[in-house]
Amino acid sequence: MKYMLLTYLDENAWLSLTPEQQQAEMAKCAPHVEKLLASKKLLAGAPLHPTSTATTLRYREGKRLLTDGPFAETREQLGGYTIIEAGDLDEALAIASGFISTSDMATVEVRPIVEFDGTPAVPGAS
Repeated sequence: MKYMLLTYLDENAWLSLTPEQQQAEMAKCAPHVEKLLASKKLLAGAPLHPTSTATTLRYREGKRLLTDGPFAETREQLGGYTIIEAGDLDEALAIASGFISTSDMATVEVRPIVEFDGTPAVPGAS
């Protein structure tokens, strides 16, 4: 099963680090990433640019509205994503732990991905 790991962090705290400190934080994950790549458990992932570069799109009363920045103001912002392959939630959580076990800078949300087979989903069907 595929899972998406959504990494949240305090963007201001992250941006207050020097580029060298940011690289050092990212390097802590390198052995974990290499292991996941070797086992083909890591399917995709990337950090995101700061929320100041975001544009939020929504429709209201049939009109397209664009807003600079993220939709919600929160203490933590979405900083990146990772897509993994895991046998079950326990394995997905173990994989997610490897990304933050040495740092208190981030929080990871683990969510299963709905995989579409081309058949339209029918609400209430099982």
